[in-house]
Amino acid sequence: MKVLNASQMREIDRITIEEIGIPGPVLMENAGRQIFQVIARKFPDFTKKKFVIVCGKGNNGGDGLVVARHLFNHGCKPRIFLLALKNEVKGDAALNLRIAQNMGLTIEEVNEEKDWASLSQALSEATVVIDAIFGTGLEKPAEGKYARAIEIINQSRAFKIAVDIPSGLSSDAPHLIGPAVKADLTVTLGAPKIAHVLPPAEEFVGEVVVADISLPRFLFTDEKHKVEWLSKEKILDFFKPRKRDTHKGTYGHLLILAGSTGKTGAAIMAARAALKSGAGLVTVATPKSCLPIIARSTMEFMTEPLPETEEGTISLQALPRLRELIKGKDALLVGPGLSTHPQTCELVSSLLPEIKLPCLIDADGLNILARFPDILKKLPPICLLTPHPGEFSRLIGLSVSEILIRRLELAQDFSQRYGLFLILKGHRSIISSPDGFVFINPTGNPGMASGGSGDVLSGLAASFLMQFNEPFLAAAAATYIHGLSGDIAREKVGERPLVAGDLIRFLPSAIKKVEDWARERPEAKDAGSGFIFLSEL
Repeated sequence: MKVLNASQMREIDRITIEEIGIPGPVLMENAGRQIFQVIARKFPDFTKKKFVIVCGKGNNGGDGLVVARHLFNHGCKPRIFLLALKNEVKGDAALNLRIAQNMGLTIEEVNEEKDWASLSQALSEATVVIDAIFGTGLEKPAEGKYARAIEIINQSRAFKIAVDIPSGLSSDAPHLIGPAVKADLTVTLGAPKIAHVLPPAEEFVGEVVVADISLPRFLFTDEKHKVEWLSKEKILDFFKPRKRDTHKGTYGHLLILAGSTGKTGAAIMAARAALKSGAGLVTVATPKSCLPIIARSTMEFMTEPLPETEEGTISLQALPRLRELIKGKDALLVGPGLSTHPQTCELVSSLLPEIKLPCLIDADGLNILARFPDILKKLPPICLLTPHPGEFSRLIGLSVSEILIRRLELAQDFSQRYGLFLILKGHRSIISSPDGFVFINPTGNPGMASGGSGDVLSGLAASFLMQFNEPFLAAAAATYIHGLSGDIAREKVGERPLVAGDLIRFLPSAIKKVEDWARERPEAKDAGSGFIFLSEL
């Protein structure tokens, strides 16, 4: 499912109206009717509810007027407040304003102070408020009377429904640009927008229903629309039953370069996750003194002792042996618990430009890249980086706060500039590809904000990178299943007690769930998607 920005949505609307020939009033009618249907299904006793509809003077307000008309036709008496003078309403919205008045609905202009008192009183008595002030075209903070209306709406205890997007949010920005309605439910038209899916703006949208208003579906599949909400359907082809005539070599041999004194757990978790996700063979190459701890932790993976520094990190002397170890391997994972000791940094910076295998770089591997940024242009042809915002900050030289505001744009730019695949971790992880395409991941929960969670993802993603022949979808599948494992773990143990080991513990359940979906190919709502399509209600 594509995630659009305001200009993309405007272009789809324009083509639909001007080139295909569906009139604007028809689209507005469809939007209002769809929103009414959502209301009727959300509240079976909706005729007993007290509705207040707050409209702006643009098309979003026109949608609200259509909703008001359908509520009126079904026995409700909605109060309609217009944050403008009636003669300021133009175009399709003006048409629906006339229709509403001709049907006998009262439109209350909010202009003088007594009008604000009336609006405040109505909102205090309402059980459902419909926010139809601004649509997806807002680019600057709501000010003046609009900011005042938003504040009063938020003070109401009523259930709040936003038309397309909560007023005050910019559809193109994940951050807040000013005061915004905090909705309980948003009915978005045609497709979700950036603000619906990325924090902190997504915290203002509530439950999201995607309404089909008869915009031609082929307009949404254009390849210039490069941001997509990751649905399970995208990854199911990888999880069909395995062929019977296979062996451990069929599923690849992963080499993991990881670990140092005090950080053996990271190497262990990455290796366990790789095995649990289907890797045929896993070898952990680690400092000699760390090997006994790692080897005793798990029977199924192999270990390789490497020369070490006095501090218990991998030394530069390990380079010849690593060159030998890489031969015959199918993928390489570099970084978990590795340290940034000067010799280890020199080792990694010397090794990475030589690698031709699919490669995943995480944790201290990323920190080493930040110290040697020239290597970014010399990495393997298939290379996946998995930074959290702090590591990404060190890689690109921007603050974490700026990354959180611009992470979608920055992830796209980074992948395209260096020809790399990227998983920018966090709530709604971003998966980006060298050709600019992006997935936004729906799975996961706050319980996963725990040390070691990233090491589990790196092992899982490296395993999939090796097993699947499409790196972008392999990264997407790993991110989705990593979050799904966390969601299953939350159901079993709760959020606060959840640790990285639980992600490995429930990884088989997550993979089995996806395998079951692959067999059944259900058409039901995507698990963990956060979206409902109107046809499913």
